[in-house]
Amino acid sequence: MKIVFMGTPDFALFSLKALTESEHDVVAAVTQPDRPGNRGVTVCSPVKKFATERGIPVYQYEKIGREGAADLKSLGADVYVTAAFGQILTQEILDIPSFGVINVHASLLPKYRGSSPIQWALINGEKETGVTIMRTNAGLDTGDILFSKSIAVSPDDTAGSLFDKLGALGAETLIEYLDLLARGKCPEPIKQDESRATYFPMLKKTDGIIDWSASSGSISDKSRGVTPWPGSYTFYNGKIVKIHKLEICEGNGVPGQVLRADKNGLTVACGCGAVRLLELQAEGKRRMNVADFLNGNRIVVGDMFG
Repeated sequence: MKIVFMGTPDFALFSLKALTESEHDVVAAVTQPDRPGNRGVTVCSPVKKFATERGIPVYQYEKIGREGAADLKSLGADVYVTAAFGQILTQEILDIPSFGVINVHASLLPKYRGSSPIQWALINGEKETGVTIMRTNAGLDTGDILFSKSIAVSPDDTAGSLFDKLGALGAETLIEYLDLLARGKCPEPIKQDESRATYFPMLKKTDGIIDWSASSGSISDKSRGVTPWPGSYTFYNGKIVKIHKLEICEGNGVPGQVLRADKNGLTVACGCGAVRLLELQAEGKRRMNVADFLNGNRIVVGDMFG
């Protein structure tokens, strides 16, 4: 099948790479325009870099609905595939390919609609997640479910590790569905149950702040969900302390209160239970283990974080 692929960040690369290794023909890649990076250097998207290296024509639009219809119609693709593209498609665009537009979404829809499903699934303590191949319509992740696969969430998963797992699973599921589509053997689409739908927005920097009044389990889940970005952090003496690794432990006290501070860990009380901080980073310093951190920061039992 002739495919136009639309995507932008690293998550989209899993699917684009799989398409280029399949029997399907990627006739073009559409991605976001280049953006200014550090020190004024212009940065292109991972999708553009990959497509260019493989000789796939690349199209970039500030507003695809306003600028891209004529180009897309000329490509004669059978189906459009989107994965973390970052723009809303107009009905005119949706109507161009004969087999429609399908999207690789990193959740088990209708749960976790929106732009950060991987992170929010961890933050909310989900034990299972997955990917959905859905029919794209004019709504936000509201189209019919075409195909889906689930995986268990490991207690050690962070947003970074789960990103890789779901990226690979999404690519595998996409190719399986497209192969069925090409043979006319697709399962019947399933309408999403709106009564079960949940939506979560893009993460903000402030989503990384630890609320010590929450339970130790909730704090652990949140820390995993915001790693690597924006990262979990708290405040000590008015300065930011990033927390790179923690674990749940026993303990009771005023939320945010230091219960223990030695080379074996820095234990802090939560709203229910406690957590042991194992790897930290003081403002303007490098990441370090708790023993090195305490050598450079005088923290004693009874001190307060937050």
